Amino acid sequence: MDQEIRNLAIVAHVDHGKTTLVDQMFAFAGTFRSSQLVPERVLDSNAQERERGITILAKNTAIEFHGTRINIVDTPGHADFGGQVERTLAMADAVLLLVDAYEGPMPQTRFVLSKAFQRGLKVLVMINKVDRPDQRCDEVLNEVFDLFVELGAEDHQLEFPVIYGSGRDGWASLDHEARGGDLLPLYELILEHVHAPALELDGPVQFQAATLDHDDFVGRIGVGRVTRGMLRKGARVSLCHPKRTKQPTVVIKSLFRYEGLQRKAVNEVAAGDIAVVAGIDELKIGDTLCPPGQPDPLPAILVDEPTLSMVFQVNDSPFAGREGTYVTGPHMRARLERAALRDVALELADEPGSEAVEVKGRGVMHLGVLIEEMRREGYEFAVGKPHVIIHEEDGKRFEPYERASIEVPPESAGRIIEYLGRRRGEMLSMEPLSANQTKLEFSVPARGLIGARTAILTLSQGEAILAHVFEGWKPDGGRIPRRTTGVLVADRTGPAVAYALNSLSDRGEFFVAPGDQVYEGMIVGANNKDTDLPLNACRTKKLSNMRAAGRDENVNLAPPRRMSLEEMLEYVEDDELVEVTPKTLRLRKRVLQADRRKRVARAR
Repeated sequence: MDQEIRNLAIVAHVDHGKTTLVDQMFAFAGTFRSSQLVPERVLDSNAQERERGITILAKNTAIEFHGTRINIVDTPGHADFGGQVERTLAMADAVLLLVDAYEGPMPQTRFVLSKAFQRGLKVLVMINKVDRPDQRCDEVLNEVFDLFVELGAEDHQLEFPVIYGSGRDGWASLDHEARGGDLLPLYELILEHVHAPALELDGPVQFQAATLDHDDFVGRIGVGRVTRGMLRKGARVSLCHPKRTKQPTVVIKSLFRYEGLQRKAVNEVAAGDIAVVAGIDELKIGDTLCPPGQPDPLPAILVDEPTLSMVFQVNDSPFAGREGTYVTGPHMRARLERAALRDVALELADEPGSEAVEVKGRGVMHLGVLIEEMRREGYEFAVGKPHVIIHEEDGKRFEPYERASIEVPPESAGRIIEYLGRRRGEMLSMEPLSANQTKLEFSVPARGLIGARTAILTLSQGEAILAHVFEGWKPDGGRIPRRTTGVLVADRTGPAVAYALNSLSDRGEFFVAPGDQVYEGMIVGANNKDTDLPLNACRTKKLSNMRAAGRDENVNLAPPRRMSLEEMLEYVEDDELVEVTPKTLRLRKRVLQADRRKRVARAR
């Protein structure tokens, strides 16, 4: 192979600038034509990624620079998508760690760095956003070094190269006082410190799939690294896995490799490079392609186990089937199985005696993104309250704990410390970032963070920034208070009427507006008291032929509270469901009839 290769993963905490930096790396290397229209954050091609402003799926790309091919993996920065990070690091020889020049190391920084150390990868550090007026480069670099030491970095890893720059403005420098230039110093740093992969071009071929995708024309697509030999189009290979006894023989129908954002069809891909294999329907994440009769599977790709579970079930509300295209249990199950195939951090389990499926994942956002994808594709279903997964060892209960980092104005810190204390959180540190910002770190049970984001924003007048990452399994922390108020439940089907909502406005806060269709058992608001209250939201004003019998009242309703999908998942209790359709999200009771709910409560 006449071209040198570098395999690099870019990792960071959410919103520290990974995808924006890749945009500027493309521009500097001349990947796109000068007249080509390129959107901002070009790698965030998924609709939800653009709406949320975060990376959800790891993306592969390649940049040609001065005769060297640099394969780049852009990884998610949110902790809920950590499974994407763990398996894509298998394709890299080094990582470029981005750290915000003001925020410093955050929970996900710790996570991605620990995974890089476990794989023995070389780490390059870039202090990003140094053009911020509140930057604190020196302190952040010291915090990064302390984090390396805390995570058990080897002596040679502590001598990490550092570069400063602004991914948004497209410049980097070895001098932290610089405030301009281009990205040439960053490319030089990569070429100097990221070593070319060790090549075994003559051995039997070995390729491991780290990411799966699907294309309507070529079928299942596997992306991974060729670790040995030469992978050729049309070759017959065996599918191997350490846990599989049979190794079926398949044919590589199509073979690609990345050039910029495009996949270019090729006839062969050599060891050390990243390949895209298409048309092998049996291929799964972690499978190794080997020559027939010479099975030599690479170790299975392991990811941290899920910490949260949620039950998906068929929608059985009175409005079921009005908006969805796929509404049956088999449709829902097949779609969930496809999702679990592409995302190794998802696990499925059957609910005994029903068509429901228990889905296990990394967090509320992880499962929320899956739900949003399904509803946009036309699926209609219902989901229950998220529950943390409990482990039992030697008769003791262990639950997942998260390391939470909160940036908050100093005047709101006391309220947030008190709130997380009630939710069994233990404060680890409190340090000022600036005169207007304080950083709090907590170790808190994962169930204590369900619903915490909304509460923390309320306690800080919307100024707090919460980030968290899985820390480990610890003994059960005890009871955590949940929702303190009951709900207002519709007792009949029909349109909500302004007259009825106005007369009931002293009962609580409504989730529906006049004209919204409601049904018996649907949750239409939050009660001011701690009990559930059935009410008639469809009541109209009685008409009379006596002009003086009554007078028209000016109805002046407060706007309804509209919750996002994640807020609904955090709000529901065990006896409630979130009804998900392509057009509407509704809250409802599991048992719709009020008299049956009373019987169920007495029996319980």
